[in-house]
Amino acid sequence: MSRKGILLLNLGSPKSTAVPDVRDYLREFLNDDRVIDYPAPLRWLLLEGIILRTRPKKSAAAYASVWTPEGSPLVVTTDRLRAKLEKATGLPVIMGMRYGTPSCAEAVEKVLAAGIDDLFVMPQYPHYAMSSYETVVVKVQEELKRLAPGLKYHVLQPFYNDPAYIDALVESAQPWLSKPFDKLLFSYHGLPERHLRKGDPSKAHCMKMKDCCSHYSPCQATCYRHQCVEMTRLFVAAAGLKESQYELSFQSRLAGEPWVSPYTDKRLEALPAEGTKNLLVMCPAFTSDCLETLEEIREEGKETFEHAGGEHFAQIPCLNDSDIYVKYLVNRVNHWKPDHR
Repeated sequence: MSRKGILLLNLGSPKSTAVPDVRDYLREFLNDDRVIDYPAPLRWLLLEGIILRTRPKKSAAAYASVWTPEGSPLVVTTDRLRAKLEKATGLPVIMGMRYGTPSCAEAVEKVLAAGIDDLFVMPQYPHYAMSSYETVVVKVQEELKRLAPGLKYHVLQPFYNDPAYIDALVESAQPWLSKPFDKLLFSYHGLPERHLRKGDPSKAHCMKMKDCCSHYSPCQATCYRHQCVEMTRLFVAAAGLKESQYELSFQSRLAGEPWVSPYTDKRLEALPAEGTKNLLVMCPAFTSDCLETLEEIREEGKETFEHAGGEHFAQIPCLNDSDIYVKYLVNRVNHWKPDHR
């Protein structure tokens, strides 16, 4: 009789807020050719010659501002989610990170040690992007092939348009939506526009035609921007919001090339002058609160908005390890239909 188990995957975090640990983490993260998809020599030059000389100190300070006594918010929350999911399903649940620890290799070794031979791999990314969902799935598949050839596994597909997931998001947001607000800003993690064009096999749809995300194309199965637009549309419909009550933007861009727009920081600067004084922000690209939601939005974003004349800023937390999210994941496990690899 087979022994089922679950592998919960997320991004990862530095070991600590010390600059050397942050530098090691950034080196692993940004050396991923699905994150910075330049040729290896150019990527090395960019990392070692520029980014890793300046960014670790700044990033270390940012991590320190959100670090908890238990450690990284993302790792701590994902581990709490792991424990709750294990209790709710009665199945062994292993946690792995694409970067940092526990690594995908370490997670697969734990899968084997637990005697699991039928595995449900659950990346914690609602949307498809080569720099998030794709890279962690490819990495864990490589480790499964290397360490556990023959082990049966099924991979959870992006769930941005799953009605049950949308309902979970809306339910979690109700305590904020039920109070007066001027606008809800959906702030998604950004990507270089180049990544979208690279993921379009036709090379004639993404970023090539007006309102490309509103017109059907097979490339939408792997188009991050389309999936963000669609998730927003589904959330707005389920929550009963008016068109004037929300907008969508993208955060965390880096300098050097165009990223998907509009940009969150620019919208936070402009909204007060446009009449938005009472702002809600949610970050639906993340299932767990992390540096990008806690430091970039809750701290820096709030300061930007208020400095521009905003009066009230509130951020709706990610689903994290909430009972709402645990219930959703349990439902996905209960409807597990293996397509074994």
